[in-house]
Amino acid sequence: MHDATTHYLHCGRDSQAYSGLINTPVFRGSTILAKDFSSWEASKKDGNPYAHYGRFGTPTTRAFEDAIAELEGGHSSLVFPSGLAACVHALLAFVSAGDHVLITDNIYGPTRNFVSTVLTRLGVAVEFFAPSAGANIARQLRANTRVVFTESPGSLTFEVCDLPAICQAAHSVGAFVLLDNTWASPLYFKPFEHGVDVSIQAATKYIVGHSDALLGVATANERAWSLLKAGAHDFGQTASPDDLFLALRGLRTLPVRLQRHWSNGVELASSLAHHPLITRIMHPALPGDPGHDLWKRDFLGASGLFGIEVNTQDPVVLARLFDNLKLFGIGLSWGGFESLVVPVGQPQRNHCTPAQGYLIRVHAGLEHINDLQHDFHRALDIALNKPCVAVA
Repeated sequence: MHDATTHYLHCGRDSQAYSGLINTPVFRGSTILAKDFSSWEASKKDGNPYAHYGRFGTPTTRAFEDAIAELEGGHSSLVFPSGLAACVHALLAFVSAGDHVLITDNIYGPTRNFVSTVLTRLGVAVEFFAPSAGANIARQLRANTRVVFTESPGSLTFEVCDLPAICQAAHSVGAFVLLDNTWASPLYFKPFEHGVDVSIQAATKYIVGHSDALLGVATANERAWSLLKAGAHDFGQTASPDDLFLALRGLRTLPVRLQRHWSNGVELASSLAHHPLITRIMHPALPGDPGHDLWKRDFLGASGLFGIEVNTQDPVVLARLFDNLKLFGIGLSWGGFESLVVPVGQPQRNHCTPAQGYLIRVHAGLEHINDLQHDFHRALDIALNKPCVAVA
């Protein structure tokens, strides 16, 4: 078995199939001609009478899907035009009117909005559960529970779920467990080894890694694959071959980049914990975090994304903080080479501990850690009207 860095460099490519080219080329096309009538008829499989069509994939598509399925440890993968598209269409592939779904309370905001509006409008009963539920999720399971949707660590507040316990309970009633695995990526969490049925990645983030493409991918085990595939095809989902090429490029350096994101995130979060303006750090890789023991048990590493809570909601103080950050842009998404912050405030929650102050999501990019620490501490000091001091 090769080291992860070697594995990521070589998976999902066949140079000899493309005249020795190291990277699978970009294949753009809608119409794909059949060689003859026999090959046309032979393409009608898996309930799809129109497999000879670009929407169902090109060699660029297959290279990326095969690489992700291999890296996640699943049966097969399907691409989508965004991470949100992968989340919502994976859900739709498994549910019908009259079904019941359980959604972790710390789910990605747009996914939460989808289940609370669209799924309920379609006659699906939606219920949220505490990320800390573990085996106690059995108390909320019903005979008609079809899906348990998880995200671990969760969006914005970074609670970690006991996924093996949740999967065991969900499978006892025949439910499928779906996981948004974007924070850890396939490198740092192996979903199918812990019982997950479908793992979803917003490849826009760490996989692409350069903030220049939108892409989602869902990987299923053999039990869930036929339902996922049929559901995605029914909605006409596909992805741009140019974005897929960028994602394949990003995969090759993912282990190197994520190691730097991990170390920068932990070091930055640790240093911020001592600042008087900050009351809470939300990072499961830090000892003392409520999710640290589960993270240490189940994960192989951490990303550069974490949360902080500042002890003010004064817009003047917050403006001084955000406007004096020079290396941290204010912007959505994460996973690129650059550092970012997002003003969150008070996220919507039913079960999680509410924030007492103001939440900020932080993404530690690939800059030198000394520069990141100096920049953030400087902005915090200015926000407090304190003289700026050097950070060791």
